Amino acid sequence: MALVMFDLDGTLFDTAAEIAESANRTLIDYGHAIVSEQQVRDWIGHGTGWMMTQAWTAVAGAPDAAAWPQVMKTFIAHYFECAGTLSRPYPDVMETLAELKQLGVKRAIVTNKETRFTQRILEKHAVQDAFDQVISGDTYSVKKPDPTAIYNCMQTFGVAAGESLFVGDSRIDVATAKAAGVMCWAVPYGYNMGEPIASADPDRIVPTIKDVPL
Repeated sequence: MALVMFDLDGTLFDTAAEIAESANRTLIDYGHAIVSEQQVRDWIGHGTGWMMTQAWTAVAGAPDAAAWPQVMKTFIAHYFECAGTLSRPYPDVMETLAELKQLGVKRAIVTNKETRFTQRILEKHAVQDAFDQVISGDTYSVKKPDPTAIYNCMQTFGVAAGESLFVGDSRIDVATAKAAGVMCWAVPYGYNMGEPIASADPDRIVPTIKDVPL
């Protein structure tokens, strides 16, 4: 492989605890009950705005559209404070990224998480230099499962689909890779709306990312 693209949440880092903490701080600020970390795990994948909407709806009903921008402003402040503090890399992530870099394989992140939070996590874990490109949920006007990010990533490095691999943990990741015509490997430990990743029919399921072809 000449290019390996990775999802972030649930693939490289377990970020559910800090996302749940941020959501619950927000709910408490507005006098609501909190949600469980497991609920948040099942809501991760479509970006923080969608996740926060699910959390709010679960404890307080449908959000007020007029008040929602302020709610999200509160959440953003909490998440920016929490991002990178409770997250942890999954097994073999750091070693595999270092090995891919040493071998000259291009490495990219393609995530639906907004740029400010993506960068915060990478900085907190000191892995900014581990990637040649980082594409976040607000980099383009569309996000996964739209294949635009993968197409642009391959174009940036002049790499064909047959030389590219996408590694993710969710149905969204598998759908994105298939839409772009690239191979998709999936890890079984991430966030897939509570469903087994096998149901998404990835090309291969690997225990950790150390099996990424070098």
